[in-house]
Amino acid sequence: MRRLRMGMIGGGPGSFIGPVHRLAAELDREIELVAGAFSSDAARSREAGVSYGIDKARAYPSLDAMFAAEAERDDAIDFVSIVSPNHHHLPAARAALVAGVPVMTDKPLTGDLDEAGELAALVAGAGLPFGVTYTYSGYPLVREARERVAGGELGTIRKVVVEYPQGWLAGEANGKQAEWRLDPARAGLGGCIGDIGVHAFHLAEFITGETVSEIFADLGSVVPGRVLDDDCSILMRFANGARGVLLASQIEVGELNGLRIRVYGDRAGLLWKQEEPNSLLVQHIDGRAELVRAGTAQLGPAAASRTRTPGGHPEGYLEAFANLYRDFAAQLRGESAPLLPGIEAGVRGMTFIATAVAASRGRAGWVPLAA
Repeated sequence: MRRLRMGMIGGGPGSFIGPVHRLAAELDREIELVAGAFSSDAARSREAGVSYGIDKARAYPSLDAMFAAEAERDDAIDFVSIVSPNHHHLPAARAALVAGVPVMTDKPLTGDLDEAGELAALVAGAGLPFGVTYTYSGYPLVREARERVAGGELGTIRKVVVEYPQGWLAGEANGKQAEWRLDPARAGLGGCIGDIGVHAFHLAEFITGETVSEIFADLGSVVPGRVLDDDCSILMRFANGARGVLLASQIEVGELNGLRIRVYGDRAGLLWKQEEPNSLLVQHIDGRAELVRAGTAQLGPAAASRTRTPGGHPEGYLEAFANLYRDFAAQLRGESAPLLPGIEAGVRGMTFIATAVAASRGRAGWVPLAA
């Protein structure tokens, strides 16, 4: 099979996530970055094209230029990856879908919930593959956890605790990455909740298979002068009656990327940590504790099929990201990819963000979270 040809939207000079998408997409040799509209500034787009090592003629000055030129090529792009700030997700995805090009987009889906609804309608009308990079759903042991919960190993889910602490915005925010994430014109409705809180929310529903039905949200802008939240505490009630807690913060000094989740049922509980991603702890009600390790015979099909190395050879963030691109490549080739987050997961995340922000601002207490 030939390699699928990827175009990138965003990811210009100074981007963190653009190179990550490129490395992840190309890891399994199924995809190749060949084109992009990397910046709204033509010179910076060309500069990015040079850094990515693509044909300089395919580093385009705008979306319109890229889609028009690529439509005339025999080796046109097969899909685009959107890695620009949140406010640009909808116009970029709209342009791609109108041009008949499938889309993989970074999270959160859009800048606000109305835009998410508009994009969902566009995706439905286009009938094209569409993926959202909720990266942590790509980790093999996250998929193992999901499979074990679905298989009944934990029994009825009673309690979910998911935490995502970071400390990089605890003081003065400097640099391109901080600037746009703290700017409501570019980040959208939420700060911390849109950047990392939505990852924690998606992980809670992805692993448990349960739907959050109500939330009690307390979002704060802790560092003086900030408009968007940088600290989030959210209580959750699940449709099956389980209770949950979601903590996400970017002002916890000393924390790096400490995403972790605990899920407790009436038969067993489990613990997974993003900073130790190759281990999953399952504790049974009879006192047995099982340490599940990546790359071993302990894994079920969902995890084993997305593990590349033998046990003891750690896989991490890039490999998890690559698993989402591997899923998307399968979808583009007409195969099934049931664990790839799609437009529904994207809209679900935006529903969570919008509901939490409004409820916290209004001190509304417990509020329903629309399905």
